[in-house]
Amino acid sequence: MLTMTFLGVGSAFAKRNFQSNVLVEAWEKGPDYQAVPDDTLLIDYGTTGPQALYALMRKPGFEYLARGNTINYPAIHRVFITHQHADHIGGLEEMAMMNAYHYGDRKNGKRHKPQIISSLSILMNLWDHSLKGGLSVMAGRYALLQDYFFILALNPAEPGKDRFTMLKRYHLRLFPTDHIHIERKYDWPSYGLFIEDAQTQQAVFFTGDTRFDYPAYSRMMEQAHICFHDTQLFDEPNPVHALISELRTLPESIRRKTYLYHYGDDWDSGPYDDVSEQFAGFAVPGQRYRVLE
Repeated sequence: MLTMTFLGVGSAFAKRNFQSNVLVEAWEKGPDYQAVPDDTLLIDYGTTGPQALYALMRKPGFEYLARGNTINYPAIHRVFITHQHADHIGGLEEMAMMNAYHYGDRKNGKRHKPQIISSLSILMNLWDHSLKGGLSVMAGRYALLQDYFFILALNPAEPGKDRFTMLKRYHLRLFPTDHIHIERKYDWPSYGLFIEDAQTQQAVFFTGDTRFDYPAYSRMMEQAHICFHDTQLFDEPNPVHALISELRTLPESIRRKTYLYHYGDDWDSGPYDDVSEQFAGFAVPGQRYRVLE
């Protein structure tokens, strides 16, 4: 069984619902939410990620994420990075330092290291332009990304090297998203995930961040039995997320199985009350979605 729980469902600037990072849990056997998952993955870990994970660990069924009154970071086995905006990577420095210094073995200097996964270009830029400033020195020496994480660099252009697995059963394949482009489409690295169950052939579609690009991923949305799509509630001429007005043009069969996330703080102000009628609804923070049985 595989579940997805949003640490938060808000936009980069949301103050009410944390930012849109997701905890993926996989069990060899299930459902038994009192048991520790056999594998765990964070899809992104942004600026509000630590506060959101701290809030989640206090909820029934998520006690394994706590160690006393502290986040049990070793319970997070892997992190997948969709792109480099702060609402998606801003919590990584805390995770790295907590694993290295709080959960590391001070006697032998061994550090706890989760796996970090993304395209090679994102991982290189992640260190050079985002994490290096705070993490590049350790006592007596300089440090690199591999001092804090086991690195899995994917190649989205090469079949077979564009994916990774959880429990050998669940295949997670990244695909490019049209979040921001500099001169042409997809020239700034940003990715979503398509998750397939090799046993049941069921699938999950997750956009990460993207502008409306339905022709590019329509086949994946049609194949998936549940979809999660980021959205922007207000219209503007050059958006970097899919506008809700654009998502309302999706075929009804697609809308009915699609949860919207990455929305602003005004989602409950009135104009969007019909979302639950047109879509599967707004994704709810802290709620486990059983997406693959």
